[in-house]
Amino acid sequence: MRPVLVGAVVYDPKVVTIWEIIRRYFAEQGVPMEPVFYGDYTTQVQGLLDGQVDVAWNSPLAWVDAQRRSGGTCRAIAMRDTDRDRQTRFVVRRESGYGSLADLAGRPVGFGAQDSPQAHLIPLRRLMSEGIDVTVRRFDVKVGLHGDHVGGERDAFDALAAGEVEAACVLDLNWELWTSDGTADPARFEALDSTEPFDHCVFTVRADFDQETERLWLAALHSMSYDNPEHREMMDMEGLKAWQPGRTDGFAQLEDAVARLGYFQA
Repeated sequence: MRPVLVGAVVYDPKVVTIWEIIRRYFAEQGVPMEPVFYGDYTTQVQGLLDGQVDVAWNSPLAWVDAQRRSGGTCRAIAMRDTDRDRQTRFVVRRESGYGSLADLAGRPVGFGAQDSPQAHLIPLRRLMSEGIDVTVRRFDVKVGLHGDHVGGERDAFDALAAGEVEAACVLDLNWELWTSDGTADPARFEALDSTEPFDHCVFTVRADFDQETERLWLAALHSMSYDNPEHREMMDMEGLKAWQPGRTDGFAQLEDAVARLGYFQA
C-alpha cells in the first residue's frame, strides 16, 4: 500500500520527533505513513480538503472548520484519551472574594489567543450564554496554532498574578500542572468555576478515505501501548496514555461559540 499521508501542525519542535516515532512504528506494522508538516491549521484544513493529505491531526477549531468547509462530510476517526472531557477553569485570586462568575461582570478577564478553543472561544461562550458582560483582555500569542501552546494562556495567568485582570481562562490540564509545579500557588489562586466538558484534538478524514486503508491505519494506531518504552516516550510528549475512537458530540460548545461570535465570518 502507498504511504498514508498525515498532516500535523508544528506548534513545537517536539512535533517532528513525535511523528518520526509514529512513522517508524507504522512501518514496522506494514502500514507505511508519512507526516506532512504545516505551519498553521487553516493551511492544514485546506490541505486535507484538497487531497494533499489523507488524515489531518486537527485541533477542535480545525475540526469545526473542516466540517464547515466540507459541508459536514468529514469524519472524526481517533483521538487521545486526554482529548475527551476537558474543561476550562476560570481562575481568580483567592483574595478577590468572588463567589460566582456573575461577580466578574464589567471586570477585565484574561483570555488566550483569539483562535484558542479552550482559552478564548469556549469560556467566552460560557460567559455570553449567562449574560455576563466582561472586559475582554486577549493575549494573541501564535495565532494560527489554535492554542496548541501555553503562550497566550500563560500570559493571561501572569496578568492575573500581576493584578491586571480579575480572572484568567486556563485549560484544566494546565491548571493541574501549574498548581503542582509551583507556577500557580494554590494558596493564592483558585478556580472560581469551569466550563462544561468538551473534547479537543481529533484525527480527521474526508468522506472518500478508503475504508480498508482506514481500518489498517487505525489498527496500527490503537496497537500502540503505553507499556512499550518506545511508545511511552512519544505518548508522554503527545500527552496521552491510549488512543481512543473519534467522537464529535464534544464539539457542541465550540460550534455554538463560533456561531455566536461569527468567528469564521470575521
